[in-house]
Amino acid sequence: MYAKRVRASLRGWGGVGAMAVLCALALAFVLLLPCTQRTPQPPGRGGQAVADGVQARADGCTAAEAQNQTLSPSGSDGPAIDAIKSRTGAKRKLIVGVDQNSYRWGYRNPNTEGAELEGFDIDLVHRIAQDILGDPDAVQFKAIPTSQRISAIQDGRVDMVVRTMTISCERLAQVAFSAPYFKTGQQVLAPKSSSITGYNSTLAHKRVCTAAGSTAYTKLDADKKAGTLPASTDISTTVPNQLDCLVRLQLGEADAVVTDGALAASQAAQDPTVELKGSAFTTEYYGVAMKKDASDLVRRVNRVLVDYRANGWQASYDTWLSATLGKDSGPSKPPAPQYLRTS
Repeated sequence: MYAKRVRASLRGWGGVGAMAVLCALALAFVLLLPCTQRTPQPPGRGGQAVADGVQARADGCTAAEAQNQTLSPSGSDGPAIDAIKSRTGAKRKLIVGVDQNSYRWGYRNPNTEGAELEGFDIDLVHRIAQDILGDPDAVQFKAIPTSQRISAIQDGRVDMVVRTMTISCERLAQVAFSAPYFKTGQQVLAPKSSSITGYNSTLAHKRVCTAAGSTAYTKLDADKKAGTLPASTDISTTVPNQLDCLVRLQLGEADAVVTDGALAASQAAQDPTVELKGSAFTTEYYGVAMKKDASDLVRRVNRVLVDYRANGWQASYDTWLSATLGKDSGPSKPPAPQYLRTS
């Protein structure tokens, strides 16, 4: 059961073999959690009034404003939530796209029976399932590669994606996002022995790995075209899942990795031969991604996040992230939510 999961720490994951095994698991498994009897749902606490329909116009959006392109919290049901609740029997679950090889975010812990999914993102998923279906374990997890997060939502393969997904203007044109639940920024990860010192001229003539479809690749591509990244920097190495970049680094097929600092810190914890180089050079926020027309679901998740920030977020941070990001969670906390105004 969710409340009894063993949170055993993983050590010695620095080797290539362990990484390869974990990546293989990522392709091989989809976790189906047992569905138990539904418990009564607490009364909804509505937020400020919002209009029904599609969330978040992306026109006129700037990177600094992207995290505010979301709907006000509400506890009311609507078509999207009704569709989830109408599932019967073993299928009556929230279907969520997650990662299962991002250490401390969403990963399979081999020290638990059945290599159970654990992590900061996974805790949030259980909280959302509790609110919507009255059971934190009423979840069907689907492992979604970084490059398929948006298509999985648009195709209806999942109800939502909770997978260290950065809110951006480009993505807001394709999916809807909740209010942010985590603050991070892009950083460079490289071997400790490397001459690379950060996101600067030391990346000249270096091979940099990113995940396909990631904001990291978008940033590198834009900076290279703008001339702010050395022209000789090779950014052609892209992989389906971000953890694959660490494997490329370990195999000597890449000189550096660029990814969210929160993920990079977890990877540095897995492999003591690598480290973060320089400070974060962007500011980004993670959000829960859903279909653009799922307004009731977006508003419901935002309502959950209001409660979660007050009771649950810090405990999850302390359990999963404090060891890699520091005991002071302040730098990682998202800003106070701001919501779209409707006329």
